[in-house]
Amino acid sequence: MRIVAEYPSVDFKITVFSWNGKYLLKIEKGMFEQTYKISEMDISGDEEVKKIVEDPIFIEEIKTRFKNMNLSLNDALNRI
Repeated sequence: MRIVAEYPSVDFKITVFSWNGKYLLKIEKGMFEQTYKISEMDISGDEEVKKIVEDPIFIEEIKTRFKNMNLSLNDALNRI
């Protein structure tokens, strides 16, 4: 597995890996993590990965998903 790129962000850390014919987009925020796998056959290269990572709608959806992950975990912890 090799690191293709790292994209700094105020809200989270984005690391792009290349592994086993796929790009892995790993997005980390605190104790939460999201990983997206994209086949190298579906895109033409690193530049298209960069376009995905910089897509404002995708970024907003990631933020929302992190908020929902936090809410879900807190709700589960409150039930025990």
